[in-house]
Amino acid sequence: MIKMSKMHKRLCAKSAAMLALSAALPIGSAYADEVAADTTPAASQLETVTVTAQRRKENIRDVPVSVSLLRDEKLDVLVSGGQDIRVLAGKVPSLNVESSNGRTFPRFYIRGYGNTDFNIFASQPVSLIYDDVVQENPILKGYPIFDVAGVEVLRGPQGTLFGRNTPAGVVKFESVKPNLDKVEGYYNVSAATHNTTNFDGAVNVPLSKEWAMRVSTLRQHRDDYVDNTFTGQKNALDGYNEHAERVQLMYAPNGTFNALFNVHQRSTTGSARVFFANAIKLGTNDLVDGFNPTKSYTDALNFQELRTNGASARLSWELDGVKLYSITGFERVGKYVSHGDIDGGAPGMVPAIPFPVETAGGISSVKQYSQEFRAESKNAGPLNWQAGVYYFNEDANGYTDNFGGSDHALVSHLASRQKNSAWATFGSVNYAVNDDFMLRAGLRYTKDKKDFNTVEADRIVQISPTSADVSKAKVNWDLSGTYKYNKDVNFYGRVATGFRAPSIAPASDKVSVTVADAETITSVEAGIKADLFERRARVAFSLYNYQVKNQQLTVVGGTSNVTRLINAAKTNGRGAELELEGFVTPSLKMSLGGSYNFTEIKDPSLSVATCRSCTVTDPKNAAGFAIINGNPLPQAPKWTVTATGRYSIPMENGEFFVFTDWAYRSKINFFLYESTEFTGKPMVEGGLRVGYTWDAGKYEMAVFGRNITDTQRITGAIDFNNRTGFINEPRQFGVQFKGNF
Repeated sequence: MIKMSKMHKRLCAKSAAMLALSAALPIGSAYADEVAADTTPAASQLETVTVTAQRRKENIRDVPVSVSLLRDEKLDVLVSGGQDIRVLAGKVPSLNVESSNGRTFPRFYIRGYGNTDFNIFASQPVSLIYDDVVQENPILKGYPIFDVAGVEVLRGPQGTLFGRNTPAGVVKFESVKPNLDKVEGYYNVSAATHNTTNFDGAVNVPLSKEWAMRVSTLRQHRDDYVDNTFTGQKNALDGYNEHAERVQLMYAPNGTFNALFNVHQRSTTGSARVFFANAIKLGTNDLVDGFNPTKSYTDALNFQELRTNGASARLSWELDGVKLYSITGFERVGKYVSHGDIDGGAPGMVPAIPFPVETAGGISSVKQYSQEFRAESKNAGPLNWQAGVYYFNEDANGYTDNFGGSDHALVSHLASRQKNSAWATFGSVNYAVNDDFMLRAGLRYTKDKKDFNTVEADRIVQISPTSADVSKAKVNWDLSGTYKYNKDVNFYGRVATGFRAPSIAPASDKVSVTVADAETITSVEAGIKADLFERRARVAFSLYNYQVKNQQLTVVGGTSNVTRLINAAKTNGRGAELELEGFVTPSLKMSLGGSYNFTEIKDPSLSVATCRSCTVTDPKNAAGFAIINGNPLPQAPKWTVTATGRYSIPMENGEFFVFTDWAYRSKINFFLYESTEFTGKPMVEGGLRVGYTWDAGKYEMAVFGRNITDTQRITGAIDFNNRTGFINEPRQFGVQFKGNF
């Protein structure tokens, strides 16, 4: 384990001690009375947290699901310096987000359960939902965070109420909606290291008594700051330009009907992920001596370009005893290409790279259409229900190009097309047995079909078969109960199943099309959620156990640039999650969260090819392949810890504040097999923000730092070449100004 900074130790120790003490003391203790005497409830009470984890607005304490919510200052701080969606990694218990494609292709993991596949047709067991519309293709999952009301992270299977591949959980974004009240908005400007600039803002305009519009925009830029020592070019790599817009129109003619229309787009250009050849010291998982993250030695082109757009219509009708919903979504990827030097090196390196790999993965078009109709009861009695139907259709066209030589000439071109359609019918029932005990049950039937074909194979001879058609139907269910111990404390238990449709990977000159069968999960969890000291503190604790059958796994690399899909007979997972938040004093608010996630692949028959140059620690079979039975899942840290603290000092005309946030994760495995070199070291990153707000919070000026300890860690690797790796984001310092009107 790496050594934490003294600041981090003091922060974690103090928050743990104070909040654990407050959780242990009974209501009405001397400590609680002392806090009450020091401040009024309005000054030091936690706000009620409302989530839509069950497709209804509910107090987070009443929801029988392990769920976290990021919003307001906690969310604003994370993205203050132009960070993309990967910044959410480790900021709530059991959540990890990483990418080998930089900003454009995030991969999500909840409770250690995710998918490392970088194929453009890849599916993930964590579903990302933006404004009630599923973002299925992984390229759609990276839409930037701006003008967002909140981010909910729902852990465990969510397939009963949320469609499209949710056996691990859901990450759910909700934009700030238009309102009819007044003209208002905000603007946020920051400048930071490497000439990083960020601007986002929004304006809400009532157009009439029935119509309102909200326009939101984002602009982000970072200069290239990594030198290419092979070409001698200074500041050649790792910059980006990002802009995104969202326009929403709300129509509310009466108390019965409401319509919300959403049009959005994203455009990104810049550098592809920077790989560093020979970055890992042989026999260790250390960076090599003298490693410099601002120096690269690459002979390949390196760039990314992405354009996406979409629209949605969310309609609702308030009728007698029932509320009706219609959610229509359309998402499109107009262009995507990520062209990079996968080997991370060039001729003349010492040690030499075994072979050059310059590739471009791209999407020529993705069109996704989804439609949901749902009815929700409004009964005053003990029984309430939801029911609906869901339809999904996707047409995706992608390609992979390989290049060679100093002229970057095309060596091979492979284009593929996948059509995916699915439909489902679902329902759930809530029944209040009495004032203290609520039962919930849900059921969903899903039918999913995929057709995959090779469209073009230029200068490459594929191994047959080069196409595949798969179809699968499945019934999922969940059953949960919430017991109200008293007005502030709830216990809950939940059993749920989940389903991920079959996945298909393209054929190459070394492997045919591979198909991974559908995977299923059965999950059991129990927990407690409580408000303490008249809402001066809040605690949530959960225990869980799950088993995945036929888990889809991605075999990457070995000694060649090849991927294929396999199924593991079983994967077991278990763990615990804790979240604490509260006012230690009226001026000091702190939070502490953590998770323990244990995962284990259980399939004695599975073996995979290993790295070209590393120290494999798994046993091998007669063919020289590593036996992965008993290994943890990739990118699944056993331990995560997150902590925040905010200290405020009232001033004559405003407030001075200091805010700090820290995230720790234990070691991770990059691949299915275990090796010394491709085990990521434990990592801790911290942020600091010092600022002043005035005019009742209308304006704010702050200086900030991200990764303030300048931690450098390998976060992913390429194993088929010479210990190539990529690292976390660099340290950053900046200044920010925010205003509301």
